[in-house]
Amino acid sequence: MGERNSVSMVARTGMGLVLAAMVTLTASLASARPVPESFADLAESLLHSVVNISTSQRVRASRGIPVPEVPEGSPFQEFFEDFFNRNQSEGEQPSRRVQSLGSGFVLDSSGLIVTNNHVIADADEIVANFADGTKLEAEVVGRDTKTDLALLKVNPPHPLKAVEFGDSEHLRIGDWVMAIGNPFGFGGTVTVGIVSALERDINSGPYDKFIQTDASINRGNSGGPLFNLDGKVVGINTAIISPTGGSIGIGFAVPAEIAMPVIEQLREFGETRRGWLGVRIQEVTDEIAESLGMDKAEGALIAGVTDGGPAAEAGIEPGDVIINFDGRQVASMRELPGIVADTPVGKDVDVTLLRKGEKRTVTARLGRLEEEQTVSTLSGDDMPGSDMDSDEAVETLGLTLEALSDDARSEYGIADDIEGVLISAVEPGSAAEENQIAAGDVIVEVSQEAVTEPEDVTARIERLRAQDRQSALFLIASPDGDLRFVAIRLDDLPSDNAPAEESPEQ
Repeated sequence: MGERNSVSMVARTGMGLVLAAMVTLTASLASARPVPESFADLAESLLHSVVNISTSQRVRASRGIPVPEVPEGSPFQEFFEDFFNRNQSEGEQPSRRVQSLGSGFVLDSSGLIVTNNHVIADADEIVANFADGTKLEAEVVGRDTKTDLALLKVNPPHPLKAVEFGDSEHLRIGDWVMAIGNPFGFGGTVTVGIVSALERDINSGPYDKFIQTDASINRGNSGGPLFNLDGKVVGINTAIISPTGGSIGIGFAVPAEIAMPVIEQLREFGETRRGWLGVRIQEVTDEIAESLGMDKAEGALIAGVTDGGPAAEAGIEPGDVIINFDGRQVASMRELPGIVADTPVGKDVDVTLLRKGEKRTVTARLGRLEEEQTVSTLSGDDMPGSDMDSDEAVETLGLTLEALSDDARSEYGIADDIEGVLISAVEPGSAAEENQIAAGDVIVEVSQEAVTEPEDVTARIERLRAQDRQSALFLIASPDGDLRFVAIRLDDLPSDNAPAEESPEQ
């Protein structure tokens, strides 16, 4: 009897859990936005705010008629050269007008229009074509190549119908979105789909954080808006992945959270004014986190500090890990460039970092990121092998180490200001080789301690092994002085991790 009651109680308990789960699911579905029966009302309200951007430029064309080849010294040689040079003079070379199409949207009723920079790049003439047939010549207010955005200005005879930016930070995968644009010249084309993914990095620039959507986006959609169901712009359609040139359901849009501050700066200054910290950063991998004694891989590892820059003035050093910037958590390296860029130039910001296992906060006054400061990455090209045969060479972790001599500096072209221990050879198949360490590189630090002799390296490695550490963190300098951190497993097994990615100067 007791057993039967026990079984009954278990059954009732299980049924209760099921009912509770059903109630939770029902409540969740009730709070979710219902699928609209039609997108017609939304599309109708937005069509007049989306414009087709047509551009044209005149390019000089080659005549395509080569000078006939004649034997050297032929009496016809001078005649042909004179004839073709005279008839292909600069003033007589033919030219042709090249046209291209894109999309954009009205941000302000006075005539401000947002589009992609690549839509209007190098254009001699820009025309905004509206849904009612109006055509207005546009001029460029400002452009930003790093986010591929541009702001145009037209002078309308009456106020235009503008749209607003929406909240892209709270978009969820599966949310409905609508794209309106000018694909293949078919203006006013409406497509709908869902948000397929968020924060996509497609290696197009330092601020990649794209919205991925399956709403059909094709050539000519570039610069057009991606709307949410409230009719607000949550993204600017910018790129597609397609082996055919047509839509295969993988499109990308610059999120509003990135676009808004850029557009506001273009509107106010005609250019971008991004914050600059003056550091080069790397991803904190699991191995690097372990070698630094961190509980988990997070933050941005400082690989280098610009002399005289804001970070140097604040006392930030190579090997520090930034985990919080101006009150915003830095979960990974990818997040820091955008956070720094969005911070006003000249602002004093608190930077929380980890240094040798200890948390500390410093204050940095941000400078301005200049346009010419671009992405700098470390080269993985192999350096030439060493011909030295020194009795003082030391081997460890697949590395052959030697003292950094004047002869070594000359052979590998190592800069005079680099100090450390020379790597004269790398064992094929070792973890060091898989991390793209090459002969001619110099070990500057091991686990954040400076080294000057091969014995310093081996002694530090033995101490780490005695502490049961799984990997050692090396600060490596290339011959021309670029620094990067590399974590090498102390058992010298091949590493599964790719070389640490390095970002642009921040």
